Amino acid sequence: MMKPALASAAIASIALAPFLGIAAASAADGDAVANLEPVALNGVHASGTAMVEVNGTRIDVTMAASGLLPDNPHAAHIHFGADARHECPTAGEDTDGSGTLTTTEGGPAYGPVVVALTKTGDTSPDSTLAVDRYDTAPGGKLTYERGSIQVSEEVAQAIVDGQAVVVIHGVDYNGDGKYDGDAKSDLDPKLPTEATDPAICGVLSAAPDGGADTGMGGTAQGNGNNALYFLGGGLLVAAVGAGAASRRTGRDKP
Repeated sequence: MMKPALASAAIASIALAPFLGIAAASAADGDAVANLEPVALNGVHASGTAMVEVNGTRIDVTMAASGLLPDNPHAAHIHFGADARHECPTAGEDTDGSGTLTTTEGGPAYGPVVVALTKTGDTSPDSTLAVDRYDTAPGGKLTYERGSIQVSEEVAQAIVDGQAVVVIHGVDYNGDGKYDGDAKSDLDPKLPTEATDPAICGVLSAAPDGGADTGMGGTAQGNGNNALYFLGGGLLVAAVGAGAASRRTGRDKP
């Protein structure tokens, strides 16, 4: 005969099971991929790929891109807004008629910054313009990998649901190889608009079963593979190493 204490525990477990199941199901989990393409009007000839692994409220991000302005900082963010269209901006967003798109003009399409993809330190929107902590794209090629970024439940769910957008900023309208010009940034008047205008953009969508197409006849595998392959404008990056391996190993454990 079951002891009263054990019986009570069993009954409690049965009673709580539906609620525990709901809680578990509500935790965001999955992989999302974005193909990064030039933002309309801004004259950028770059491309790239971003992958975000979501595990609850933790995300791991890998990006590769080529064709960016070389050797200059490129702010990169995940954008999301509940009222946004969850897409990249079009030429119709040029509300001031300047012939280019600013970050603010793109806001209705992709929403505000929710994650700053800095190399070190803070990743909150407070670091949106922390230009000293972003990748400088040596030779025009950007590679980025950072794990264990903490986000809100809303942001994690938006990534899994295909409502978040990756934007890499930084353009060179006059082709002189640096950020300058008379036009000032709509985000910080101390910076030229070239430093903050959006360059390439892509909507994060659920990675297909079996991995994401790399464009090279192969796939970037999901859970269980320690190598992620990205094709970004001709740049193939293998995101491997102890960091990536350890994060995946930890995630795959029951």
